Amino acid sequence: MRLLIVPVAATVAVLTAGAPGAHAATDLSQVAEAWRDGPVYVDPAASDQLSSADAEALADKIEDADKPVFVAVLPADQPTENLLLNLRTETGVTGLYGVRVDDRFDAAADSAVLSEQAVNNLVTSVQSAGDPKAQLNDFVDAALLNVGGTAPASWSDGGDGAGVDAGGLIAVAAVLAAGGAGAYALVRRNRRRHEEEQRAALEKLRVVVDEDITAFGEELDRLDFHPAEPAADDAMRADYEHALDAYEQAKRLMDGARKPEDVKAVTQALADGRFSLTQLAARREHRPLPERRPPCFFDPRHGPAVADETWTPPGGTAREVPVCSADRTRLAEGRDPVVREVDTEYGRRPYWEAGPAYGPWAGGYFGGGILPGLLIGTMLGSMMAAPAYAADYGAGYGYGGGGYEGGDVSGADFDAGDFGGGGFGGGDFGGGGFDGGGF
Repeated sequence: MRLLIVPVAATVAVLTAGAPGAHAATDLSQVAEAWRDGPVYVDPAASDQLSSADAEALADKIEDADKPVFVAVLPADQPTENLLLNLRTETGVTGLYGVRVDDRFDAAADSAVLSEQAVNNLVTSVQSAGDPKAQLNDFVDAALLNVGGTAPASWSDGGDGAGVDAGGLIAVAAVLAAGGAGAYALVRRNRRRHEEEQRAALEKLRVVVDEDITAFGEELDRLDFHPAEPAADDAMRADYEHALDAYEQAKRLMDGARKPEDVKAVTQALADGRFSLTQLAARREHRPLPERRPPCFFDPRHGPAVADETWTPPGGTAREVPVCSADRTRLAEGRDPVVREVDTEYGRRPYWEAGPAYGPWAGGYFGGGILPGLLIGTMLGSMMAAPAYAADYGAGYGYGGGGYEGGDVSGADFDAGDFGGGGFGGGDFGGGGFDGGGF
């Protein structure tokens, strides 16, 4: 069963219709029960927002993608205090939850499948869509590109076709036996082609990484610091040594790289080294030590970010990105940031509009699950969401694979903080991207 417009709810709606517009609040346990059978629930009192056909199409889209995305459409008088948190508790399944109440929309997710920043960016990107069908489809389309894990097993029919067709297995075995030699040759050709593609991707990526290593080396050369100078203390010397070690480690790792995935460790080392230099500068200037932040999104060579700012790529949706001081000033003045461009078959393009090999490069700089929120709607983000990406370029960037457990039944054993930030747990339904005017 996919489309969930529950007959019992319709009966309740009729019985409570003594006064115009009267409607009993939707029982959240009823929504949760429906979600165990399929991803989309539409309350009968809100059926004017999403038709049965549109809800069915939305459910098909989610099920075909095999992702743990839950959608509900509830009536205007539905209480919204702790709504997402309570729905997650009642449903008991790790996933991404999006709910529309009248003309308002919000979402929350377990951090195992999608980071809080990514959820906020998703919600922000669909807030302006007033039409329920367009809004929910936009949300689901973007969510399916970014959410990790797989759909709950309970969504599978589990009936017809669940058994194994012995005759079919025998037929397959016969074909394999007859064409074994040819199949083996095909596998070998495919493997060689895949290895060649990986080598080509690594060489293309090597140019960019070498530029990063060189830039960091030049930064170290320009550094006016000598460990033996009178003002230097042990903490300063430790920061300096750490930066030098990171530089040497990056060169060593890049020399030993054999596939694009190996580059992630290189850029992680460079990010560590630049942060050490930031700490060193703060100690020398007697400023408070900075918190650890990711590099500038627009070009990691700019060093650690100083703030998160809203930025909208051409033709894309707004999202929060970490920025350096100089790019923060450019954005505030209405100017374009200085973007890291790389060579592509279409000429020089921003790295997020380049090939899939740049995923590991970006993943080393922007670890900790923030990468999906940064790359929503970009070419690189879409590539990294494809099922074949992890096999070719590695997993662990927040796009599925890498240990995600979306769709698992956890009951009430989950981090309520994932559903409690920005008002989710404190009273308001709004929060995941609302700028006021929420519930």
